Amino acid sequence: MSATETFAASGTGADTVQVRGACPHDCPDTCALLTTVAGGVAVRVQGNPDHPQTGGVLCTKVSRYTERSYHPERVLQPLKRVGRKGEGKFEPVSWDAALADIAARLSAIAARDPQAIVPYSYAGTMGLVQAEGMAARFFNRLGASLLDRTICSAAGTEALVHTLGGKVGMRVQFFAESKLILIWGSNSIASNLHFWRYVQQAKRDGARIVCIDPRKTETADKCHEHIALRPGTDAALALALMHELIVHDWLDHDYIARHTLGWDALRELALQWPPERAAAICGVPVEQIVRLASDWGTTQPAAIRLNYGMQRVRGGGNAARAIACLPALTGAWRHRAGGLLLSSSGQYPIDRAALQRPDLLAGRQPRTINMVTIGDDLLREPDEGFGPRIEALVVYNSNPVAVAPESVKVVRGFAREDLFTVVLEHFQTDTADYADYILPATTQLEHWDIHASYGHTDVLLNRPAIAPQGQALPNAQIFRELARHMGFDEPCFADDDLTLCRAAFGETVSFDELLDKGFATLQLPDAPFASGSFPTPSGRCEFFSARLAAQGLDGLPDHLPNHELAEPGSAWPLAMISPPARNFLNSSFVNVDSLRAIEREPLVEIHPDDAAPRGIRSGDAVRVFNPRGSYHCKADVSARARPGVVNGLGVWWRKLGLNGTNVNELTSQRLTDMGRGPVFYDCRVEVARLAPAEAACGNPA
Repeated sequence: MSATETFAASGTGADTVQVRGACPHDCPDTCALLTTVAGGVAVRVQGNPDHPQTGGVLCTKVSRYTERSYHPERVLQPLKRVGRKGEGKFEPVSWDAALADIAARLSAIAARDPQAIVPYSYAGTMGLVQAEGMAARFFNRLGASLLDRTICSAAGTEALVHTLGGKVGMRVQFFAESKLILIWGSNSIASNLHFWRYVQQAKRDGARIVCIDPRKTETADKCHEHIALRPGTDAALALALMHELIVHDWLDHDYIARHTLGWDALRELALQWPPERAAAICGVPVEQIVRLASDWGTTQPAAIRLNYGMQRVRGGGNAARAIACLPALTGAWRHRAGGLLLSSSGQYPIDRAALQRPDLLAGRQPRTINMVTIGDDLLREPDEGFGPRIEALVVYNSNPVAVAPESVKVVRGFAREDLFTVVLEHFQTDTADYADYILPATTQLEHWDIHASYGHTDVLLNRPAIAPQGQALPNAQIFRELARHMGFDEPCFADDDLTLCRAAFGETVSFDELLDKGFATLQLPDAPFASGSFPTPSGRCEFFSARLAAQGLDGLPDHLPNHELAEPGSAWPLAMISPPARNFLNSSFVNVDSLRAIEREPLVEIHPDDAAPRGIRSGDAVRVFNPRGSYHCKADVSARARPGVVNGLGVWWRKLGLNGTNVNELTSQRLTDMGRGPVFYDCRVEVARLAPAEAACGNPA
């Protein structure tokens, strides 16, 4: 079946066909999909059994994708605000009227200073076309402010760049052959399901599996050991492991000499971190640290699956750097089943210049706005350092009112009556409630796209399986139409989505193979760093980074305490982390009835030792609060929380919360040590039981 025939067959007629696609969501698995279409209606979404990484298996969320695509509350026509900002009142309007008004408003602002216009987007779709393809062309041509897209992985990314040379690492399938696997800062069963299949295979073959996480996750339940360290202490643990590797001589001296840089300095630092020191900081038994070091130092092949939860604290970059040093110390990289994987996305030969056309800036150098600090930035007045006041926001593939930190300020910023806001969306989210226009976007079943992955090394092509619902348009088409209404006549704005798909990898990946199979595997070595050749300036694993030192940062990885620490007698005695609820993905899927029915209601997990003195029992309505705000939810008294730490499961839409807030009412806009990332898990709070009268004054939707 040809590229054009697929959509024609699935969009019309009574025949039943299966259409190959790819999951668009922010997950390392990037699954290959098969959508069954009968008479133009998608009736089932399943994993493609021919794709080795997917193996015919999908998570609970995406297996219900048809429920999302055909949701009765989906936005299917352009809407114009008629009520107050945040009130959520809109009226239908034609596409032409909406686009003409938006273009006129943006043109008027751009005539004063295009930097007053800010795009705000992230990973609502991971597709290279519907994310930052035509959208980037539009904003580059406009000369709008640039967006620093840091809200998820920036600290860990920067750490890998300055240690391994980029977002590179093991090939995920070889974890199945490992004899020791450290799952560090990841609830793999919930957020990396297909990696967990390889863990299970390794476990059946005798591998030891250790989970390192403040929360006793579903993954921790299934591991041989759980090390429940305090949030933000991962670097201390890694340095103590190095200490033990040194004093017991569990080192690969040849690998260190040939393929690393800065060993003498790292050795001196690590010797200052005996297990007793780290145990006091991490809040774990000394014996656990000693045993873990012995396991790592004496087992081959050994591997680390690192994830991004542990880098969402002040010292997150340093922590990721310290952990990324461990495989080189023991020569774990010599084996294809040894080493580390945080992200594989740096291994893809994506031609971003062809997709995004930075040449359209024509020499202009717009300012950059950090998406983490959007609350502060929307409230800032113009000044010499900041530039013009933000006058317009175009939001796509994101829900910042729900997901950005310190949402009290985010809401105040979005509520500005003088702020012109356009939101491309599937649903009337918390952010869409503050829009001047909501523009209906297609879902993954309705458009072309092409995908890389950050958990494996296959390229996937997504074909449209059904016709766009209602008046919905692909993101790329919306930006084409905006460009036309603003008079942008460069030929690149006429490129269709299939042309963009072909441009993403140029000749480096066979597009015919993608059309035929739906996926293509990158040709990469099994053990990429067995003989060094790291993509760093030195070609070595850089324990010491001269590039970081040149920025005025420590060239060695070290433990940095959290921004917010418990002081004796503190009014905010509890640390709070906010890991995702198992059946949501960031704020996606929160409005899918079947998934919300599983999660039931917003929860904070609290350990019995912390609940008892506060008179809190499971099911009680509680107030979680700090100087930034107050969040009402239900308590789950559970050993999933460690003493002194509460787990605010997220990310619920604010309007579905008990008092119209969510957990980001409490998080701060402070940044990480490197990468300018968020510190969602570096947060102090108190928890109090709500009186029945207070609990009854909620705001359920």
